[in-house]
Amino acid sequence: MPRAGLGPEMVAAAAADLADEIGLANVTMAQVAERLGVRTPSLYKHVGGQSDLTRRIGVIALNELADNLRDELQGRAQRDALAAAATTFRTFVTEHPGRYAATVRLDTNGPGDPLVAAGARVVDSLSAVLAGYGTPDCDAIHALRTMRSLLHGFAVLEAAGGFQMDTDVNDSFTWLVGFLHHGLQAASGEHPRLP
Repeated sequence: MPRAGLGPEMVAAAAADLADEIGLANVTMAQVAERLGVRTPSLYKHVGGQSDLTRRIGVIALNELADNLRDELQGRAQRDALAAAATTFRTFVTEHPGRYAATVRLDTNGPGDPLVAAGARVVDSLSAVLAGYGTPDCDAIHALRTMRSLLHGFAVLEAAGGFQMDTDVNDSFTWLVGFLHHGLQAASGEHPRLP
């Protein structure tokens, strides 16, 4: 007999929690089924297999990150907004490394894909930070990629235990935010464009 209330959302939520506990690469359909107290074949009534499950975890993660960014950026501009976005990004990745891993490289299925909408929400929040700096349109994509690369790289390395030197990681993070702040100011049009 099917478990009452079991559906794609419940399956994906259980898989996302499991990914945070054991790592995305270690999540299997069998483990998710065990977590939910059902047999593995039952899951295929709700998700299309491992890759569909990973995509669904990615959508959950992007929407959660977007919600957190939206909430933390309210009423903030320039360095305050940048620091809030950076801290929110860092906190999400270190607290949810498994589900965040599902966001890194997923191909979309076109404009109606929930993954596109969820990713756009994150980009919109990060773009709002850049707008506060007056980043010229011609540099917006470069600035967005730079910001995302710095935040992603720092958070993923930290979540993986990649910072082994004695220097305080929080001091390094503060330095990163300051570095990015000054770079965005320099690229805002008040100074010559970066090459």
